[in-house]
Amino acid sequence: MAGRQTGWSQAALLQFLLGMCLTVMPPIQARSLRFVTLLYRHGDRSPVKTYPKDPYQEEKWPQGFGQLTKEGMLQHWELGQALRQRYHGFLNTSYHRQEVYVRSTDFDRTLMSAEANLAGLFPPNEVQHFNPNISWQPIPVHTVPITEDRLLKFPLGPCPRYEQLQNETRQTPEYQNRSIQNAQFLNMVANETGLTNVTLETIWNVYDTLFCEQTHGLLLPPWASPQTVQRLSQLKDFSFLFLFGIHEQVQKARLQGGVLLAQILRNLTLMATTSQFPKLLVYSAHDTTLVALQMALNVYNGKQAPYASCHIFELYQEDNGNFSVEMYFRNDSKKAPWPLILPGCPHRCPLQDFLRLTEPVIPKDWQKECQLANDTADTEDLRCRQAFRFHSRPGTKKQNNKTPMKT
Repeated sequence: MAGRQTGWSQAALLQFLLGMCLTVMPPIQARSLRFVTLLYRHGDRSPVKTYPKDPYQEEKWPQGFGQLTKEGMLQHWELGQALRQRYHGFLNTSYHRQEVYVRSTDFDRTLMSAEANLAGLFPPNEVQHFNPNISWQPIPVHTVPITEDRLLKFPLGPCPRYEQLQNETRQTPEYQNRSIQNAQFLNMVANETGLTNVTLETIWNVYDTLFCEQTHGLLLPPWASPQTVQRLSQLKDFSFLFLFGIHEQVQKARLQGGVLLAQILRNLTLMATTSQFPKLLVYSAHDTTLVALQMALNVYNGKQAPYASCHIFELYQEDNGNFSVEMYFRNDSKKAPWPLILPGCPHRCPLQDFLRLTEPVIPKDWQKECQLANDTADTEDLRCRQAFRFHSRPGTKKQNNKTPMKT
C-alpha cells in the first residue's frame, strides 16, 4: 500500500488508461456483464465472548465462541444459491477455477462461510462428483494470517493518524453528549454483567452476546428487557459510526475502507481494459469490513450489516463500448438486492465517474498517511541532520544516490 508519490494521482492514471483503451475498443452489440465483486459477512455465529455474570459460558456453545453455527452455514448456502440464480448465463453452470477467486479473513467463521456459500453456488455436475453420495466439491478459499491482513480485517492498524482521529472523535459534541446521556445506563449494564469497563466503544460486546443467545432460544436475564436490548442495539450501531465516521469521515476512509475500495477499483479497471479472468471475485469478511467500505463509499445506512449480507459490484460494458458500475446490497434474504447509489452518480455509474468521485477517499501512500504530522517532520529533520553530518566529515567516500527503500 505504500508507494512513491508521482505527478499522477492513482485515480487519474486509471482514468487515463481506461480512456486510452476505450478509444481503440470497437463497440459491442449489446450491454453485457463483464465482472462481479462480492463482499459478504459471515453467517450466524456464537458470541465472540461473554460477560462474567452470564449463565451461558463458552461450554454452552457446541464449537465454542465466535464459531459459525448450522444456521450460519445454511444462510450462506442459500446466498450461494441466490447468486447462482442471479448470475445464470454469466458464470458456467459448473465450477471452473479460472472464473472465480475467493479470499477470506483468517477466521474459522469466514472461511467456513465461504465454503458453505460455494457449496450453494457451485454444486458439482455429474463429471465433478467424486462420490455419488456427496453433492459437494472442494473449491479453494485463500487467506493470509490475521497479523498480515491489510485488506479485509478492520480497523486496519497500526495507524497513529487513525488513532489520533479517534481521540479527536471522542472530543466531539456528538460523542460527548452520547456519553453523558448514557452514563447511568452504562453503569447499570456494568453492574448487571460484572464488567469493569463498559463504554460507548465496548458496549457492542454485551449486545452481541445477548443477541446471539436470544437468537438461539436462550432465556435472557431479567435486566435484559426488550427496552434495554433495543437501547443496546442503538449504542452498538453508534459504535460502528465511531469507528469510521462522526468526525473527519473522509480522512478516516483514506486510512480504513478506502484501502479495500482502492483494490476493488484497480480490479474493476483491470477487467475493463483486459479480458482476464476471473469473472467473479469474492471477499468473505465481517460486519466491520462492510461498514468500512460503505462508509468510504458514503452509502452506509447506519445499521449493522446482518449475517450473510452481501455488497455487490457489477461491471458492465455498454452497447457503445464504455463501462459502468452498478452496486447492490443484499441485506434481506426475502428481498431482491437493494440498489446502492454512489453520491453524485446515477445507479448505472460510468466507470470513469466512479473513479473520479471516489478519489478523495483513496490513499496514495497508506503508511505515510498513517504517520502523525510531527513524526513526519521529525523524521525528515533527522534525515537532513544525518546527511549534513555525513557530507561534512572529511575523507568519507561518496555513497550512491539510490533512494532508500520505503517500508
